[in-house]
Amino acid sequence: MTSEPLLHPLSVAAARQIARDIYLFELRDRQGAALAEFTAGAHLSVQVPIGVLRKYSLCNDPAERDRYVIAVKREEQGRGGSLSLVDGIRAGDTLQASAPRNDFALHPRANSFIFIAGGIGITPILSMVRHVQSSGRGRFRLYYFTRDPGSTAFIDELGAPEFHGKVRIHHDGGDAANAFDLWPVLERPSGTHVYCCGPRGLMDSVRDMSGHWPGGSIHFESFGPSAAVNRQNTPFTVHLAKSGLTVAVAAESTILEAVRAAGVRVPSSCENGTCGSCKTVLISGRAEHRDLVLAEEERGNRIMVCCSRAVSAELVLDL
Repeated sequence: MTSEPLLHPLSVAAARQIARDIYLFELRDRQGAALAEFTAGAHLSVQVPIGVLRKYSLCNDPAERDRYVIAVKREEQGRGGSLSLVDGIRAGDTLQASAPRNDFALHPRANSFIFIAGGIGITPILSMVRHVQSSGRGRFRLYYFTRDPGSTAFIDELGAPEFHGKVRIHHDGGDAANAFDLWPVLERPSGTHVYCCGPRGLMDSVRDMSGHWPGGSIHFESFGPSAAVNRQNTPFTVHLAKSGLTVAVAAESTILEAVRAAGVRVPSSCENGTCGSCKTVLISGRAEHRDLVLAEEERGNRIMVCCSRAVSAELVLDL
């Protein structure tokens, strides 16, 4: 069986609004000790006041060992986690959080990067930008898309002289007709690694335009719902190899819900196929992948159990 991440108390050193509906939280060790190291693209699992775990990307430079910085969009129509955190936590409070984990890491040998961020998707990308800039690891361009200046987190920092010529911020005013054309950026593969984080529409667009790039050079992490809409669900079973259980998954249930009901715990966060927390080894069977996380080469032996389903009558999972 798998378990939820181990949580540790962290002090909220700062909590403030940095853009419309976006709030920054600075977390530090309560005794002032150095924090566990993290790498660019990493996230924390944070227990928000209503008791659920939510995954938030770290947006500060990994060279900093004294603090973790996250930025959270207050989603009025969300599932309550962001509202609970933004409305319920102030400087001086304590939050329970996991050690950093990275499912969206920079390729260890890459030295040329294209970063593409939409909205709150800037958070892991900003950590990458800060790391590449401060370490001199390579060259990069950042394309950052938002509705308007008021909804653009970190707009002043990214407009600083050290980022001149490296950062392009584009506002579409909420009109798809004003969207930035990324085709000239992605038309010719150039040995560069592309990292994209943002809403589903942006992810789909980048996916469509980068299909001719070499495998393993395009990397995604999404903030937003998965593509599992308007699809007909059918029942199937999952056999859990480690637990020895066979579990029925009803048409109206997810694998994650069915497995939990059987008493097997699986780490999860977004529960809509965009964060990667519930990635599970697929031993056998054919999956219908509905996530926005798995690379093409992973789809034969991995599955996101929060949203994906089965094409075959049964899946065998390493749980």
